[in-house]
Amino acid sequence: MIIGSVQVREATQPQRDSHYRPTFSKDSPVVLPPRWLSIAQLLDMALQPVVNIHTGRCLGYEALVRGTDAAGFDDIAAFLDACAADGVLMEMEVLLADKAMRKLGGLPHTRDIKLFLNVDGRTLAHVVRFDKALHAVMQANGVGESSVILEISERHQIYATSEGRDAIAALRRMCGKIAVDDFGAGYSGLPLLYFAQPEYIKIDRFFIEDIGGDSRKKLFLSHMVNVAHLLGILVVAEGVETEKEYYICKDIGIDLVQGWLVQRPTLEPERLLPVYPQVQDLAAQDRRTAAGDQKLIAQWIEAIQPLVYGVDMTAVFDRFRQDKTSTFFPVVDEHHEPLGIIRELDLKDYTYSLYGKELMSNKAFGRKLRDFVWKCPVADINTKAETILEVFSAAKDESEGIIIVDDNKYVGFLSARSLLRVISEKNLALARDQNPLTKLPGNNLINEYLGRALAEAEAAYTIAYIDFDNFKPFNDKYGFRQGDRAITLFADIMRSDLPKQDVFIGHVGGDDFFAAFRNFEFADAETRVRAAIERFRLDVESFYDEEARHRGYIVAKNREGAVRQMPLLSASAAIVRIPAGHAPSSIDDISTLIAQLKKEAKQAPEKLASAQVGAA
Repeated sequence: MIIGSVQVREATQPQRDSHYRPTFSKDSPVVLPPRWLSIAQLLDMALQPVVNIHTGRCLGYEALVRGTDAAGFDDIAAFLDACAADGVLMEMEVLLADKAMRKLGGLPHTRDIKLFLNVDGRTLAHVVRFDKALHAVMQANGVGESSVILEISERHQIYATSEGRDAIAALRRMCGKIAVDDFGAGYSGLPLLYFAQPEYIKIDRFFIEDIGGDSRKKLFLSHMVNVAHLLGILVVAEGVETEKEYYICKDIGIDLVQGWLVQRPTLEPERLLPVYPQVQDLAAQDRRTAAGDQKLIAQWIEAIQPLVYGVDMTAVFDRFRQDKTSTFFPVVDEHHEPLGIIRELDLKDYTYSLYGKELMSNKAFGRKLRDFVWKCPVADINTKAETILEVFSAAKDESEGIIIVDDNKYVGFLSARSLLRVISEKNLALARDQNPLTKLPGNNLINEYLGRALAEAEAAYTIAYIDFDNFKPFNDKYGFRQGDRAITLFADIMRSDLPKQDVFIGHVGGDDFFAAFRNFEFADAETRVRAAIERFRLDVESFYDEEARHRGYIVAKNREGAVRQMPLLSASAAIVRIPAGHAPSSIDDISTLIAQLKKEAKQAPEKLASAQVGAA
């Protein structure tokens, strides 16, 4: 059968939903030809949860079309193309939205739940009719505007024309919140992010899959998250299937997750939950989270009472008059989720403009609160203080501070002054445990990190203990100042050559160093350690006099006091692999193993020795 220009197979044994009738009336602008209504009766809507990465609480469910194969289409894209070719795409999307709302309406926990609805870019050519029809369906199903998030499809370049950008603005007026789907794929890039100004971006599965072994994906993802948070946008990771992917997303700063790890799309709404225990458990097991940051941030949050979206502008002006010390107020929706801030400066600019005061007093033509909402950076209270500072620093010329949320709900505002106090207090605490020479974490922080690593059975770690060879003769001959230079040289090499993400480096003391790699392939971690000690061997030669470099040794006393030809400085590394699912171990057990490996490493040609602790 040919529908438009698309080849469609005959449906096999169609089982039509003969009881389904769309909720819109005969007077609705939505009219489907009988053939397409018959096809629609073969379709169903699956729902998949989108949950908070820190708490497992469900923000909402994405509606996904199912049954296109039974209707004779190769895939969903072919189905949508056929709808567009026959001029029924907008009508079909409204009908599918109706099906999704009906299914969601049967849940007992839908009060604060969002429904993510996908909108094909081609539908925006009929945005006025789409607006009218969708609102009719929402009203018939008792679904409020704040409960719907429209996802803009990535398949079509909708922002290229002024009409397309106007249509995106119309979408925002329809429901208040927009998500950019599959960000980073197709046309869902920075231009769409710029024009759509969404509340959410959903990162394409490409950047999530196998991210544990791909440092470039981590780099791309971390920058996308930082840009989004700078613009006040929450980030959803799509297609999260493994615990490893979950933990990396959490470390990078992702706000919400969606994927098989949480729950597969289901046609049975009774299987959907308000909170997902498996995500709660993963977050609870993640003992690497710096609880101290959360306490510091909570201590300095300003609990500014927000304005609720939709309040009359008279109440807004009254609020500023009553609180003359405030130059802005946060704005939240009816679910207490932040939308941005309203600034006194913007109100003054408009009010003092020509006819501004008259327009403001005219309820029919005057601007509303939504017209003055200014996007503001947002951060979860569980975010590391340094990450919050990084986001704020990029926006400091335009931002009053950062809105802090917990479980996607507004909890307060962190001003620039308060943020600097958080960082200052954290730095003071860190300074007490830093090595004074290299400024790297010292013994206490190393032991704390190692303790958390040993307790985190679901993650794999590679730890390296590195110390210098022939350091005492060098120090005796050239003096403590040159010895300190050699120590700081190796510290600088570790800082510059080892990755920042999922790597911890420390200075045990003297010429002993520590490095740990979380969820790295063992061979990758070992290669990086080998490269660091080789670079040190080459660079430290410049600290010797020309004659010693030429000979390849110095004449000095060894540890026993005997005069010997002592080789030039180098470093050895004892490397221990702690696999995921490892058996319980103590720090003392690891220390004993490292001491044994250190002796082997100093005798090995490559100056490396490695071992693995037992799996559970």
